[in-house]
Amino acid sequence: MKKLNASIITIGDELLIGQTIDTNSAFIAQEFNKAGIWVQRRVAVGDVYGDIWKALDDETAISEIVIVTGGLGPTADDITKPLLCKYFGGTLVENEQVLKHIIYLFEHIYQRKGPLLESNRKQAEVPDTCTVLMNERGTAPGMWFQKMVNGMERVIVSLPGVPFEMKGLIEKEVLPRLLKTFSTQVIIHQTLLTAGIGESMLAEKIKEFEEALPAHVKLAYLPHYGMVRLRLTSTGDNKKELEKEIEGLFGQLKELVKEWLVIDEDLTLPQAVAKLLKERKQTVGTAESCTGGYIAHLLSRDPGSSIVFKGSIVSYDNQVKMDLLGVNQNILDMAGAVSEETVKQMAKASLELLKTDYTVATSGIMGPDGGSEHKPVGLVWVAVASKNSVQAKKFNFRFDRTRNIEQTAISALDLLRKEILKA
Repeated sequence: MKKLNASIITIGDELLIGQTIDTNSAFIAQEFNKAGIWVQRRVAVGDVYGDIWKALDDETAISEIVIVTGGLGPTADDITKPLLCKYFGGTLVENEQVLKHIIYLFEHIYQRKGPLLESNRKQAEVPDTCTVLMNERGTAPGMWFQKMVNGMERVIVSLPGVPFEMKGLIEKEVLPRLLKTFSTQVIIHQTLLTAGIGESMLAEKIKEFEEALPAHVKLAYLPHYGMVRLRLTSTGDNKKELEKEIEGLFGQLKELVKEWLVIDEDLTLPQAVAKLLKERKQTVGTAESCTGGYIAHLLSRDPGSSIVFKGSIVSYDNQVKMDLLGVNQNILDMAGAVSEETVKQMAKASLELLKTDYTVATSGIMGPDGGSEHKPVGLVWVAVASKNSVQAKKFNFRFDRTRNIEQTAISALDLLRKEILKA
């Protein structure tokens, strides 16, 4: 079976100047991949008529499916709808079902009084050449077009750029329709996470394994802040055969990297730590200075995190360290806030205050200012405490402030992971 390819076109000047981060493409690509649709290209264009038209020409020439997001609002710079009307040779008509939905939203959900603005009413206008996809979460409907290009059928779907609305349409309307329209290949991924080894060294360790992989199996390296994810991807028609094959190859890969293996699932380090704690029915809290609560954020952002994460004390100022965590004034005067002694006291005190099985404490100099000859920017102390022990480790990072914070958080979580596994 031929691979089913898709392209994603995102529209908006805000994407090109970096004012808005394109999360839509990532979501669409992930959902399509699960369904056996391969996203082969992502294109961002501004609110320029000719650029959008050219992007449609280019992507329909190479992909069976083209998803367009953005440019469907009620303002003058939202030009996608009239462009699509001309591109597919249609006429804008008012859709009664969409209009009723818009009126309902304004009267009952948004609680707005008075007549509907003309600009809002215009959102009920759609090209008569499209199939309307009802947007339950907003006023701009999705639009489904079909077109023959070089004797081959293409599906072009236009969706609102608001992520919440786009996601609803992808899940409820777009994917079910695509799977009825096309036959798809099977795409299988197996992912593991490593820490403590760089990408180049890791590649050298598994060079022979990678060279021996079948043509339909690909290995990807995904490095991020001191960790590397390895992903095996297999494509084909027979799901059972592919699953059996990838399972065997994945087992070989795990054996080759077992010294650095964090988890053999597609999970982040915070998720891997949370899984360990859940399995052991244990809890964790944080006492953070230089990371400012960022570790707490990483541990609490996933659903169900309250099972393992109990709370955080952000003791950024030394007075807070003394008042809330009981850090000794003499230690701060002699060793300083960024020291082994300080983070150990922070970790032990927070363990008692938060009543958890583990705590993580951090103190460091994130930059760009605040460093000295003896304590340069990037110096960090991390401690992990349990009822039986408290361990501290020093790190020296060399990055900018944002990355130093990220690196500290990841290093702290990996230290916590190792302490959990020791118990």
